[in-house]
Amino acid sequence: MRTATLGPAQRAGALAAMAEHELDLLVVGGGVVGAGTALDAVTRGLSTGLVEARDWASGTSSRSSKLIHGGLRYLEMLDFALVREALKERGLLLERLAPHLVKPVPFLYPLQHQGWERWYAGSGVALYDAMSMARGHGRGLPVHRHLTRGHALRVAPCLRKDALVGALQYYDAQMDDARYVATLVRTAAAYGTQVANRARVTGFLREGERVVGARVQDVEAGGEYEIHAKQIVNATGVWTDDTQAMVGERGQFHVRASKGIHLVVPKDRIHSSTGLILRTEKSVLFVIPWGRHWIVGTTDTDWDLDKAHPAASSADIDYLLEHVNSVLAVPLTRDDVEGVYAGLRPLLAGESEATSKLSREHIVAHPVPGLVVVAGGKYTTYRVMAKDAVDEAVHALDRRVAECVTEDIPLVGAEGYRALWNARARIAARAGLHVVRVEHLLNRYGSMTEELLELIASDPSLAEPLQGADDYLRAEIVYAASHEGARHLDDVLTRRTRISIETFDRGTRCAREAAELMAPVLGWDADHVEREVKHYEKRVEAERESQRQPDDLTADAARLGAPDIVPL
Repeated sequence: MRTATLGPAQRAGALAAMAEHELDLLVVGGGVVGAGTALDAVTRGLSTGLVEARDWASGTSSRSSKLIHGGLRYLEMLDFALVREALKERGLLLERLAPHLVKPVPFLYPLQHQGWERWYAGSGVALYDAMSMARGHGRGLPVHRHLTRGHALRVAPCLRKDALVGALQYYDAQMDDARYVATLVRTAAAYGTQVANRARVTGFLREGERVVGARVQDVEAGGEYEIHAKQIVNATGVWTDDTQAMVGERGQFHVRASKGIHLVVPKDRIHSSTGLILRTEKSVLFVIPWGRHWIVGTTDTDWDLDKAHPAASSADIDYLLEHVNSVLAVPLTRDDVEGVYAGLRPLLAGESEATSKLSREHIVAHPVPGLVVVAGGKYTTYRVMAKDAVDEAVHALDRRVAECVTEDIPLVGAEGYRALWNARARIAARAGLHVVRVEHLLNRYGSMTEELLELIASDPSLAEPLQGADDYLRAEIVYAASHEGARHLDDVLTRRTRISIETFDRGTRCAREAAELMAPVLGWDADHVEREVKHYEKRVEAERESQRQPDDLTADAARLGAPDIVPL
């Protein structure tokens, strides 16, 4: 299929187009649920717009554990419906919708008690596999297996011998969450959605009690647009209550923020061929393979401070290190931590008994005519949330609208991916790249890799790795600005790539080179490049300072020392 290019010209054109004609549906919020809602709507034949106040996936959807999973622990809570739904979605993503982005990942669960625990945990994992297979979407993953202590230690030599009596190994899946959202947005745009990031909703348009549109501020170029739509979907995650406040209506539920932090450490600090899942007194702790790194997380604490930049405190970091070190033969220290990131889960908190226990379930409501709200849920089930939101919105349209078809709509880059993967050695020889580089590109861009190879063909210097972040090619930085909607250096180093958490310097060494690569695409002069670099350096220092603070209040104050960049 034709892929959409999300460059500066396309963004300006999208804002103008949305203001010119009334839309069937305007989606507010560019995380995974908002992007999924836009794709669902446009593939039903609805004229659709999508606006995001900051960057695509700049909130929760870039700061997750990066897992696509059924939620094994929800089985223990007997929430079979949620697990069944999530396992179906996991299978669809692995096999049909995004095989270039979603990959299997093994996990080892150490057993600490003889007899009963193996039976108890083994029964749960067996049911997990069986539920996956029963829906016909589990064949892409190996089934679980039981391991003796000796076998487990050969698979994961990092574990202390006294930390386990045996183990279970099972499979789930993972993805780069921010890259997934960027691809989802491009897919929606390829089918006709008008999309614009850095476009903030400042208020809603009303006709009597009905919401008929939104006032949208262009944060980049200035100016305000009035965008009219028959229906609006509020998919703003932890900002749901703030967005709802613009219409002055009190909802039946609220969204509260729960903070989760993750640490990133180099691959050689934990000697294992598998990920780990550990029980804690509150939840579970994951050690997740991540390229040349491990992701360790997560925490679960209430957060009522700045939503845009949740901060990880020193206490958060100590908590994760203490718990993971309880099973590691060679403990991790602060010096092993390359990156730290904090995200907020949007959890539903009701005002009545009916909604007070919703937690990770999602809910769709129609609080006023013309405005639908979708909130809660989990990343894996974004497509179901999007379907439910559009189903609710179309009830109010005065015409028949097609049923959801996104179960059969692969994301851009998926079509032809497996054939290109099989031909990767030939592609590498043609492009003059090592086959490992082509594999890296295919697993980030799928069949869109050809667009990056065209950039390299026109400028061979783009085939060189970025200095200080050599997992990434220079072409990827240019492509992020020209094709993927990146507007600032922070967008590229934090979300289009993950350099900000994958290097000990947090991306400061390559910041200037990256900004200079973006400059011709975005029309930056030398002064603008300098501002972008300085802002990014201040952001990194503010994050480092917050991570030295003892608690949430002081960490939040330190992180706010680097405000968002505002174009001049």
